[in-house]
Amino acid sequence: GGPGPVLEPGGVRHALVCGVAIQILQQFSGISGVLLYTPQILEQAGVGVLLSRLGLRDDSASILISGVTTLLMLPSIGVAMRLMDVSGRRSLLLWTIPLLVASLAVLVAASVAPMAAAAHAAVCTGSVVVYLCCFVMGFGPIPNILCAEIFPTRVRGLCIAICSLAFWLADIAVTYTLPVMLASLGLAGLFAIYAAVCCVALVFVALRVPETKGLPLEVIIDFFNVGAKGTLPNLHDDDDHY
Repeated sequence: GGPGPVLEPGGVRHALVCGVAIQILQQFSGISGVLLYTPQILEQAGVGVLLSRLGLRDDSASILISGVTTLLMLPSIGVAMRLMDVSGRRSLLLWTIPLLVASLAVLVAASVAPMAAAAHAAVCTGSVVVYLCCFVMGFGPIPNILCAEIFPTRVRGLCIAICSLAFWLADIAVTYTLPVMLASLGLAGLFAIYAAVCCVALVFVALRVPETKGLPLEVIIDFFNVGAKGTLPNLHDDDDHY
């Protein structure tokens, strides 16, 4: 066979920026904060109101709902596996990230707005469930899938390693700054920042991330080669040709 598709130096940089940025934005979208503080969020929300008739204390109720919330993530993973090959990676991000923003915004609003105890508990619990389920459907798995698909074989190993490094550095940054931000801003301020990052991620995906479902490597590489010159092609126009 031939040498395969060639990613020009400018295209390599463009693809690498895409891969690194999507990994960093994933970490700063708030998943660590929501996972680490789900029991605290639900305890502050007063989930004991929802389960008081079962004779559970507030702390027991929050742990129980936290476990149930985690279990609800499992079918979401199955749905994501199906939708990734039906609607596409980029499309899945474009409709799940707005739901992340909405769920975080509701958590912020519920933290500052006066609300009846039962309503407050139900709203916060629902928001946490929606956030976690939408994350595991979109922003959780797709960045790694995209990084495996946008680089040609010649530079794939090095570029994926750089993207992985960016992921872990961002994870360390989030882990160590989260307690400081929580102490200074509170849960409402922390989730407001995460919602803002998700908005940035949505814009970035809409403008800079190609749809890779069903497309040959040549077309994806052409996207980054042309994009590096200042004009991003619409890969969706080529879907019918492959």
